[in-house]
Amino acid sequence: MNLLKLILVSFGTISLGLGIIGVIVPGLPTTPFLLLSAGLYLRSSEKLYKRLLSTKWIGPYIIKYKTNKGLTKRSKTIAIITMWFMIALSGFVFINSLPARTALLIAGLIGTYVMGFIIPTVLISDDKDN
Repeated sequence: MNLLKLILVSFGTISLGLGIIGVIVPGLPTTPFLLLSAGLYLRSSEKLYKRLLSTKWIGPYIIKYKTNKGLTKRSKTIAIITMWFMIALSGFVFINSLPARTALLIAGLIGTYVMGFIIPTVLISDDKDN
């Protein structure tokens, strides 16, 4: 494996870890990290890319994004509402430190910006499961 592929795999793995942590940690966006991982693996390791797509939880998410070329407005809205609910819960119930609350708020704003303006919005006629 050449150096560039090693770097891409390393960053893809770090991004995957952050995406998985983002499922649990409020304010840390999940979608951009998972999509970044898929893109990095696609360019560096077909084996890791196929393995990522074959996972039960992450694979369908990435495949749906890739097929649709973005997320539906409904999916984005649900993701942003869920994220801000968890940020509010964490920030006002569990976190007492002002710097930690500020960091959480900044992470939430970045996540909202990414979901709202960077990840493409697609129109799909059957929006029931998106």
